[in-house]
Amino acid sequence: MARSTLIFLKVLLWLACLAPVALLVWGAVTNNLGPDPTARIAFSTGLTTLRLLILTLAITPLRRLGASLVPPLAARFNGLIKFRRLLGLFAFFYATLHMLTYVALYSGFDLHAMLADVTRRRFITMGAAAYLLLLPLALTSTTWAIRKLGGKNWNRLHKLIYFAAICGVIHYWWQVKPGVLTPITITVILAVLFAARPILAWLQRRRARAAAEV
Repeated sequence: MARSTLIFLKVLLWLACLAPVALLVWGAVTNNLGPDPTARIAFSTGLTTLRLLILTLAITPLRRLGASLVPPLAARFNGLIKFRRLLGLFAFFYATLHMLTYVALYSGFDLHAMLADVTRRRFITMGAAAYLLLLPLALTSTTWAIRKLGGKNWNRLHKLIYFAAICGVIHYWWQVKPGVLTPITITVILAVLFAARPILAWLQRRRARAAAEV
């Protein structure tokens, strides 16, 4: 992937990732966040977090699938890996905004109220777990951290993203009212991504064996 193309795509990605928070800021400035602005901010930041986690998890399957279906373009599909860290960091950014919305606007920085919520309200417990799982991933997202931890240890640590995504989806389900099915789309997409990884890995090994036998 040419450097100019990479820079252009990264600029587009930055703009796309910043759009949700820009819309929230604009809504706050124009007093257009609806009858419950706090709920609007919490929902928007939480949903954006999940969407970005899904996109982050989709990078590897899309890269492997594209390289398998169109071998001449394998290098370009492999170039998708350059966007994974950026997507993951933006997911953590929105997760932090989501957490701050709860800490500042819902709890008023009341530590006792927050501890009571974490122990008594299961959707908050699951949301806190998802955030804590994302925290070490964000802290070790630098090249220095990869060198310090070593590639294998870093990869093992960053598998926590799977558990963070699961906790995030459960948090979403437990937060909505019974009978509301809005989390179903993200749940299905996440399930497909989880299923695709071992299937694509198996197909890749099978093709490699077949090529070695020729």
